[in-house]
Amino acid sequence: MIKRISIGLMMLALTTSCVSKKVYTDLENKFTDLKKENRSLEDEIAAAKKAKAELDLAHASQQTQLDKITSERDKLSADYAAADKSLKTLQASYDALEKNSDAALKANLNKNRELLAQLEIKEKALAAEQERLDKLNVDLQASSKRLSELEERIASQDASMCKLKETLSKALNSFEGKGLTVQQKNGKVYVSMENKLLFGSGSWAVGAEGRRAIVEIGKVLGENPDITILIEGHTDNDAYKASGPIADNWDLSTKRATAIVAILGENKQVKKENLTAAGRGEFAPLMSNDSAEGKAKNRRIEIILTPKLDEISKMLNDL
Repeated sequence: MIKRISIGLMMLALTTSCVSKKVYTDLENKFTDLKKENRSLEDEIAAAKKAKAELDLAHASQQTQLDKITSERDKLSADYAAADKSLKTLQASYDALEKNSDAALKANLNKNRELLAQLEIKEKALAAEQERLDKLNVDLQASSKRLSELEERIASQDASMCKLKETLSKALNSFEGKGLTVQQKNGKVYVSMENKLLFGSGSWAVGAEGRRAIVEIGKVLGENPDITILIEGHTDNDAYKASGPIADNWDLSTKRATAIVAILGENKQVKKENLTAAGRGEFAPLMSNDSAEGKAKNRRIEIILTPKLDEISKMLNDL
């Protein structure tokens, strides 16, 4: 669906000299949907971390129960040993008294029966506790295994994104100091490019050096087909005053984001269904627009790379 919308927006931008209210509204709705999707991905990551924390708590609780049951089993074992010792003592007394007193013999017999009955009860209780302990051990091992698998998957995904960040930084090393930065945060990789590297004032045509940077990014993304790619266009808060097909800053930021998508799409290895363009106008500034430096930082393109969370979601559903 995102692919069809992106292609439709590109064709409309190329074949018309102005942007209709409907297109503007569609773009605005699409951006809202993308924000929801982004929040959903962040919620899924938070849910994965929350599930991990809950499994940690469950693991600790099961360990406490295991320790308690082990203690109870040890106590029952001690009671069993004491009862067995008493039985042997009484058996010796019984042997001594058997020859001398029928009454003593009868008393010892009754006492022996009572001790045997108590011993049988304790044996059954001990067996029941042992069975419960064995079941808790099995549950604890299964819980630990699922927790370890989830931790390994999250760690593997973090390592993959770290490697992606390092690969991009290396590929874009020649643009250092030209308004291009690569960062990793919140499980995502952010490539930020100031407009001075990409566009002329009021234009959405990408310059030669900016195109070279985008092509390098496309080469890396072509080798990472399981990454979702969101391109956001940003402006400062100066009103767009030039005449032509651009309505305002939001429209301009959208066209600039779409221009980046078009260049990335030229690389046949980049999956078009992974690409999304969004314009945010002046509404997500990095710095205050009260200074020329702040305005320059706010005029930018951000490429946000997000790992697909299908496998982690499945693991969470299987917990």
